[in-house]
Amino acid sequence: MLVWFLPLFLVLLMVGLPVFFALLASPGLMLWLGGQERDLVLLYRNMYNGMDSFPLMAIPFFMLAGEMMNRGGITLRLVEFAQACVGHFRAGLAQVNILSSMLFAGLSGSAVADTSALGSMLIPAMEREGYTRKFAAAVTAASSVIGPIIPPSGIMIIYAYVMEESVAALFLAGIVPGVLVGLGLMVVTNLIARRSEEFPPLKPRIGWAGKGRASLKAFFPLMTPVIILGGILGGAFTPTEASAIAVAYAAIVSLFILREMTVKDLPDVLLRAAIASSVVLLLVGAAMSFKTVVALSHAPEALAAFILSLSENPLILLLLINLLLFIIGMFLDAGPAIIILGPILGPIFTDLGVDPVHFAIIMSVNLTVGLATPPMGLVLFVASSVSGERVETIAKAILPFLAVEVFVIGLITYVPAISLAVPTFFGFL
Repeated sequence: MLVWFLPLFLVLLMVGLPVFFALLASPGLMLWLGGQERDLVLLYRNMYNGMDSFPLMAIPFFMLAGEMMNRGGITLRLVEFAQACVGHFRAGLAQVNILSSMLFAGLSGSAVADTSALGSMLIPAMEREGYTRKFAAAVTAASSVIGPIIPPSGIMIIYAYVMEESVAALFLAGIVPGVLVGLGLMVVTNLIARRSEEFPPLKPRIGWAGKGRASLKAFFPLMTPVIILGGILGGAFTPTEASAIAVAYAAIVSLFILREMTVKDLPDVLLRAAIASSVVLLLVGAAMSFKTVVALSHAPEALAAFILSLSENPLILLLLINLLLFIIGMFLDAGPAIIILGPILGPIFTDLGVDPVHFAIIMSVNLTVGLATPPMGLVLFVASSVSGERVETIAKAILPFLAVEVFVIGLITYVPAISLAVPTFFGFL
């Protein structure tokens, strides 16, 4: 009877119950109906235990650093730097949007923060230049999924915590896939612009003097990922300590160097970061409780046997798992999905000879792209809120960008070197 919590969980999601409550209510109800009150107590105790983790402290710190940098004017400087680099390309401001997302990814690691911060600035600017609102919102939503791929990445911290992998190895493994997604989106944007006459004309190229000024303005923001990754790789601090250092660096840059943020802004910044962090950590705690009932129901063993019965060819199984993850990503946030499915799917593919870090990137990128996938992609709703455009309209406009992201997922899946080359070079594999 216990195994029925999985269908019940899906039903609760479909009727609109928030993911956090669905994760707790579906197994809790089945345990109560089955007379397993002792396990019911264990379920809710594990919600706290799931959050009580030193590695997970990196998530609120990175979110706080992102909030400080956004309030401190750092986002604007990144956009100006991107404008100087690619603003003269075809569909220049759309290309600036994508490059800004790649740069912002190194600061926040959050797709939602990316959509909110860059969308509120670039969507109105793109409209003023003649882009349609639906295209501007679609570009913003599609490029925001780069945030959790390029380090630092909240979902990779969660994956490393659940699967006991190296955070540094996962961070390094995400660099090339993230850049590939960004370059792919730029190519698609260029092709769309060439086939449409609705885009604004090309802008003149910014000279080296203008590029130099933009680079100087963006120097301190661009040093953030260098400090984070450099410190981790050099052994100076752990990823969790790196997140605290990122907050200190963001505070120094925002308050004393750029002086765009004041001490009076700190309460609001702290509140916004606390709310965003609490949402993520509550989901992690609920998902860890959910994972407990998954183990009690023996569903992992049944699912593993079913997967292996489909084929013994790892390449075919990877294709099927990609399809499964892509569908799950449409409905379930990446963090809970990783906690629930990682312990089930990871060992299966490790036994088939897939490198654990490679599978981590396959899973993380797939579920991240799900954030921008209709019908329930979270960043679609954020982009709708920021732009004022209907979710349905954005979902239709984002399809060409999703196509290239799916293509990149295929490359990541069947060319392991894309994910493994950088961590291997630095000695993590």
